[in-house]
Amino acid sequence: MYFEQFYLTCLAHASYMIGSEGEAAVVDPQRDVDIYLKVAEEQGLQIRHIFETHLHADFVSGHKELAARTGARIYIGAHANAGFPHTPLTDGFEVKIGAVRIRVLETPGHTPESVCLVITDEEKSTEPCAVLTGDTLFIGDVGRPDLSKAHTPRQLAALLYDSLQKLMTLPDAVSVYPAHGAGSLCGRAMRAERSSTIGTERLTNYALQIANSEEFVAQLTTNLPTRPEYFLEDAEINRSGAGTLTELPWLPALSPADVQALLQQDATANVNLLDVRPSDDFAAGHVPGSIGIALSGQFASWAGGILGIHSAPVLIGDSEAQIEEARLRLARVGIEELRGYLSGGVTAWQNAGLPVLKTAQISPGELNQKLCEGNWRAADVLDVRREGEWQAGHIEQVQCRALDTFPQGLPAIDKERPVVVHCKSGYRSMIACSLLERAGHRNVVNVAGGFDAWHAAGLPEVAEQLAKA
Repeated sequence: MYFEQFYLTCLAHASYMIGSEGEAAVVDPQRDVDIYLKVAEEQGLQIRHIFETHLHADFVSGHKELAARTGARIYIGAHANAGFPHTPLTDGFEVKIGAVRIRVLETPGHTPESVCLVITDEEKSTEPCAVLTGDTLFIGDVGRPDLSKAHTPRQLAALLYDSLQKLMTLPDAVSVYPAHGAGSLCGRAMRAERSSTIGTERLTNYALQIANSEEFVAQLTTNLPTRPEYFLEDAEINRSGAGTLTELPWLPALSPADVQALLQQDATANVNLLDVRPSDDFAAGHVPGSIGIALSGQFASWAGGILGIHSAPVLIGDSEAQIEEARLRLARVGIEELRGYLSGGVTAWQNAGLPVLKTAQISPGELNQKLCEGNWRAADVLDVRREGEWQAGHIEQVQCRALDTFPQGLPAIDKERPVVVHCKSGYRSMIACSLLERAGHRNVVNVAGGFDAWHAAGLPEVAEQLAKA
């Protein structure tokens, strides 16, 4: 059996290829599908089957394009109500690929149509060797239960509890391969590993330690991370199947004068300027009002969550290669309509005599000194990490407001006072700084290195359990 995991860090997304005797299946493909065609050719495999474990909400799948280019059949859960040609999956459905048998388990809960795929390599054993769990079971976590318009979170959580019991009937040695890893908003506490075993998850996954369905439902529906607005829209795109990437519209190059005119003409339309350069470059100088989301991190997820898929931004980068990479990543989450890109980037903007803004940065040591001296108050410090991160350790008395919640409204902060922003490493905090600056704050400071650097320096912190004691 040939088996490979393809991990897309930008989306914390894992897809898979399974092959045997010249045939292959792809599971949960990303939107740009050339990677699977290339590997299949290298391995002497023909892609005949495409499985979707569910209607993905956090990215646009490439299942329709991959099927068109290979002639492969698409399989998806019977409750997906998919609008493209497909084979509906029900409990016990099987597909043979050479010596490999793929058996379907219906596992609703994350979504109504969710399935898991049990893999058996019959050349080696009659017992299953792996299960592809989609967003039902993660490493250290389970799927969030609030991604259906037809079910309440409590209803989905109850279904998920039963689905997990079904998975736990598999042997402990069976390997677990989920569709997402740490950082994905499809769960809330995923570990960094990209695979596990049923036995390990049985012993270590918090959700599998919950004693009964009622308690499970209560825990799974409490303090859910904010659901990005684009999630439900992407699920609908995947229900009908996305167009090919070659169908994306032409991307015009805009001069600084063009961009300035666009901003002036569409002042009421809230034009989005999306700067994709590294955070330090953005801090050193950027077009006023631009939003800084660096390509280096989970760029596409944050762009989708902050801007929405209908935002039609103007891209700002250092090179055309950077712009093209940003465009591909945006398309992966469904942002297809772009107004264009700033030709020549920030350098051209400056050379045109137009103003740039800088974002101040300080080290954790400097922040601690200012707090100790009373120059700044703890209330002026904004922690934009998620609640679980904050509970594990934070600067005493700082405000906690996760970046995920910013699209619903920025924190109510006095614009006349400084606001010092930090996250885990500095990536999310620079996004937050750019949003605050765009809203009119002019004394915004980013903490370089974030809470990781604060912790590494041995500076004072408090855990939420201690704060409550």
